[in-house]
Amino acid sequence: MADHEAEHEGNPRSEVTRRTLTTGALFGALAIGTNIFRIAEASSAAAPAGSAAGAGAPAGPHWGLTKFLDPLRVPPVIRPRERDLEVRTSRTEVRLHSQLPPTAVWAFNGQFPGPTIDVRSGRPLRVEWINDIDGHMPLVAVQAPAPANPTNSPGYRDTSGAPLTNHTIIEGVAELPPWTVTHLHGAPNDGGSDGWPHNGMLKGSSQLVQYRNRQPSTALFYHDHAMAITRYTIHTGLTGMYLIRDDEENALGLPSGPREIPLLLCDRNLDTVPATGELTGQLLFKIPAVPYDGALVPAGFTGPFNTVNGTIWPHLDVQAQWYRFRLLNVSNGRIYTLNLVDDTGQVHNDAISVIGTDGGLLPAPAPVPAGGLNLAPAERLDVLVDFSRLKSMNLRLTDARTAAGPTEPDLMQFRVANRSVNDAFKLPAKLSPSYVRVVPGSVLPADHDEVWVGLVMSKKGHPEMWELDEVDTDMGDRGVIQIVDPVSGAIRTFRKRDSMFDDTVGIYINHGRWAVWNFIHVGPLGPVHPMHIHLARFQALFRRNFTTTWDLPTERTTKPISGFTADPLAKHEEGWKDTFLVNRGQWVAVAGKFEGGTGEYVYHCHVGDHEDDGMMRPFVVHPPEVAKFHEHSGDGMVM
Repeated sequence: MADHEAEHEGNPRSEVTRRTLTTGALFGALAIGTNIFRIAEASSAAAPAGSAAGAGAPAGPHWGLTKFLDPLRVPPVIRPRERDLEVRTSRTEVRLHSQLPPTAVWAFNGQFPGPTIDVRSGRPLRVEWINDIDGHMPLVAVQAPAPANPTNSPGYRDTSGAPLTNHTIIEGVAELPPWTVTHLHGAPNDGGSDGWPHNGMLKGSSQLVQYRNRQPSTALFYHDHAMAITRYTIHTGLTGMYLIRDDEENALGLPSGPREIPLLLCDRNLDTVPATGELTGQLLFKIPAVPYDGALVPAGFTGPFNTVNGTIWPHLDVQAQWYRFRLLNVSNGRIYTLNLVDDTGQVHNDAISVIGTDGGLLPAPAPVPAGGLNLAPAERLDVLVDFSRLKSMNLRLTDARTAAGPTEPDLMQFRVANRSVNDAFKLPAKLSPSYVRVVPGSVLPADHDEVWVGLVMSKKGHPEMWELDEVDTDMGDRGVIQIVDPVSGAIRTFRKRDSMFDDTVGIYINHGRWAVWNFIHVGPLGPVHPMHIHLARFQALFRRNFTTTWDLPTERTTKPISGFTADPLAKHEEGWKDTFLVNRGQWVAVAGKFEGGTGEYVYHCHVGDHEDDGMMRPFVVHPPEVAKFHEHSGDGMVM
C-alpha cells in the first residue's frame, strides 16, 4: 500500500388524441428526475392510499425518522505523500440514519461517500482503483405508474409482499455484476486515464491511471462511469471528492481543517416492510413510467430522502466564525436551490459568499442570487459562511424546489454556538489573480471551432442529444433545427447527424485549440439537462431564452426559432466550469481550450437516466500534426 496520510476528521464539533396522456402530462412526468415540474403527487403528510406505506406506517414525509438527530459525517481525508495510491471498492453496510437498519452499498475504501483525496497542483498521482466488490447490485429497481401513484414515496409492495398494482421490477438490474470504471470528473487527463465507459472491470481487476493534477486549486470528484449502468452504480455509493490545492489558494488564508467541510448532496429512496410500512434500509431505485402511444416511457429518478455526506437530515455544530463548505450534487437527477433559513423562516443568504465553481476560484466573492443557489447534478460550489452574525441560532440548509409535496425541503441543520470566537479571517476583496474572463476576440480567438448539439424530445417521448451539421438547404424532412441568428439575422439550418453513443465519431478537436459548444434545447417541455464535457474547463459565453417551434410528431422545427432574449448569468456563473444546466427553450454557449490531454473522451447529460439511455457521445482530441493524416467522417463538425 502506498504511503499516505489518512485523516479521519469526524464531526468538527462532536401530439394526438389517441395517446393515453397529453403531451404536457408526459413531459411533466419526464421532468420528475430534474425536479423542475411536478406531476400529480400527494402533498399531504399522510401516505397515499394504496401506496407501499400500509396501515400502521409512520405518517408524514419524515417516515418515522427524527430530523437532525445524527451528526454530520465528514469523509476521511487522504493526502498522498508519494506518487502512488491504492483505492479499493467493496460492498459494505452503512447507516443512512441511526433509526434505520443498515444499508448495503458499494463504496470506495468502505466509505459512503468515499474519502476526500487532497493533492497539490502540479504533483502527478498514480492511482490503482481496485475492484474488490462481492455480489450483485445492492438495490431494488422498480418501475411504477405515473401520475397515479407518486414514485418518490418509499416501498413498492403491498401488505402481502407482492408488488403494488402496475409496479414492476426492472429486469436485469438485480443480476448486474460489479463492473466499474472510475472517472475523475473535471480533470484534464489523457484519454487512457479518463475512465472510458466501455472499459469497466470486474472483481479482481484494477484500473491504473495517472492524474497529472495540472490545474488550479479546485474541487473535482471521482465516480463510477460504467457504460449504461452509471445511474445504478453511483446510486449504490460509488463517489467521492478530490481537492486540488495551489499557492494562490494558500495565500488567501481561507478557513481550513475542521472548518473546511465537503457537503455531498444526493437523494435516495428506501424499501419498506410490507406488513408495517416501516423502512428497511434497502436502497430502492423507483422511477415513474408514463403510458404514451401504447408504450411505457420511463422517467428519471428522484427520492424522498436527501442525504448530506451519506446521512439523512444530519446536524452540524459550528462555532460563531467563518466556515468553508465544498458543495457537490451527486444526485441522479435532482436539482437543488439552496437557501440558509432560520427557525422562523427568515433567509440568511447574506451570510454566504460564493468563492468558487466547478473549475476553481472566482476573481472575487459573489453573492447568492435572489431565490438561492442552483446546484445541478455534478455541479460544485465553493462557499464561505459567516456564522459570527448568526450566533446562537439554529439554521437549516433547505431546497426551495421541494417546498411543496411529499419530499422534505430541509437538508441539514447548523447549530451555531452562543459564544463569540476570535476569528482572524477576513473575507478578501479579490480571490484569484490568475482568473481571466473569456471574451470572444480576446481570450477566445476568432479562429476557433464550433460544436452544435440539439437537446430534443423524440416523438416517442425520450430525451435525445443530436450532433448537428450546418447545411445550406432545408429539405423539409425530419431532424432539422432552424434558428434566426440573433446577431446577423440570417436563417441557419442544422441537420441531425449522430445521436447514439455507438454512431460514428463526428467531433474531432486539435489539441490546444479553443472550441465553442452550443447547446440548444428545443423541447417545448420536459427535463432540463446538466451538460458535462470531459477534459477541458469552460466559461459560459451567454444563455439565451426562446419560444420553441419544435414539433414532436415530425421531430423538427416548424419555422426558424427567433426572438432570443438574454438570460443574464449570475456573477458566480462567470466562473470556470465543466457542467452547465440547459433549460428547455434555451441556448447556452460555452468556450474552452482543449489541452492537458489527448485521446477519446465523452460528453453527456449528467442526469444518470439520460446519460445511460443515450445522451452521451464520444469526441476525439489529437495533435494537429496527426490530424492531417487521419481520415474520418467528422469534417462537417469540427476540424
